[in-house]
Amino acid sequence: MVDNFKALVVTEQADGKFSREIASKHIDNLPAGDVLINVKYSSLNYKDALSATGNRGVTKKYPHTPGIDAAGIVAESSVAEFAPGDEVFVTGFDLGMNTSGGYQEYIRVPAAWVIKRLPNLNLKETMVYGTAGLTALLSVAALVDAGVKARDGEVLVTGTTGGVGSFAARTLVKLGYDVVGVQRRPEEEAFLDSLGLKRIVPVEEVDDQSGRPLGKGVWAGVIDTVGGNILYTAIKTTHYGGSVTCCGNAASNSLPATVLPFILRGVSLYGIDSVECPMDHRLRVWNKIAGDWKLDNVEALAEECSLEELNQKIDMILEGKIQGRVVVNLAR
Repeated sequence: MVDNFKALVVTEQADGKFSREIASKHIDNLPAGDVLINVKYSSLNYKDALSATGNRGVTKKYPHTPGIDAAGIVAESSVAEFAPGDEVFVTGFDLGMNTSGGYQEYIRVPAAWVIKRLPNLNLKETMVYGTAGLTALLSVAALVDAGVKARDGEVLVTGTTGGVGSFAARTLVKLGYDVVGVQRRPEEEAFLDSLGLKRIVPVEEVDDQSGRPLGKGVWAGVIDTVGGNILYTAIKTTHYGGSVTCCGNAASNSLPATVLPFILRGVSLYGIDSVECPMDHRLRVWNKIAGDWKLDNVEALAEECSLEELNQKIDMILEGKIQGRVVVNLAR
């Protein structure tokens, strides 16, 4: 183990703007915690990009190192559950928000956040999934647990080109569902075709501007990743007894809804949280990810970049130009 290591550091400047640079940090600068982890891989999520641009709703104090995901090898541990050399990972909790995150070669965290690497997922595959994959699979599990079956009809996945949406779509297809994806730009077509969708609809078709409180019931289930009017459109076009999950607010955090879809059609809305998700449910879903829900050739589903290349990727995800997942290789 070394005393100094490299990290992406976000700093607030005197003019109120924020800068990002690769800097050297010392082990003693890490927060207190039970487990010191030598990070091998992290991943890029929309929340990371917000933290990296000074969003106070995500990160309150700067300088700061983002990265809500990390996978690596235990360097030191003060608890019996983990020993030096163990391969482990962390997703969510406060990592990368107000606790120094995975865009650095070492993190120190509470033992309650740490999970041992699952037998059927290597460290890189774990980060290909990361928080986005966990959120997607929590959403899929919610639909399955709600009783939405493949024979019930089509399932809509919004934000289909993003990390959460693409993993949700791929997994639903694997499970035999007829999945409908959403296209915003012509250049997204090839990526959407690779997901195995039954059909693709333009975003205008799932963003109803009519003001009507109900539309024709189309969907057996919906996994919404964007929020706002697209979420409400999904709710009011879900057929009787259908279920909708909600996990994101890239479009808006408001919901311009009425109660009619719920009281006239019995539609159910499930909120999905992967940050503070209880460990027993978290492990249940991670075991599905590593088990019968695991996708083929997982590593090929993400683009890999170095810590030095991450700066550009952060700008791209904020501009909606990232399709699928980006894994950060700390050893590159």
